[in-house]
Amino acid sequence: MEHRREAIRGVAGCLIALIGGAAGMLAWAPYGRRGIFGGFEGEAEWNVLWLGLPVMMLGGITAGVTLFALLWGKWRQALGAAVLLTALVGFGVAFDVLAGPPSTCGPVC
Repeated sequence: MEHRREAIRGVAGCLIALIGGAAGMLAWAPYGRRGIFGGFEGEAEWNVLWLGLPVMMLGGITAGVTLFALLWGKWRQALGAAVLLTALVGFGVAFDVLAGPPSTCGPVC
């Protein structure tokens, strides 16, 4: 019975990580569309793809793992995942990974 419970927990953890990654990708999509496919004079900002997408997907996966660890009462694992999530947020802010191309309308917008 214990093996079955561990197997169910493992499958649930993988599904939560998959859902977190998909949520991160969906959260990234508007920034990716704007950063890659349009901007001032057709200029693309590839950092949105090369940095933004991995950071958002890893952030979604890490958030899912954190919640999963909290639900199962694994406080040390949840704390470790929360530290990793904080580091990902810090990296994203420091490198402005979701910044698209400059605005075309200037300060009037």
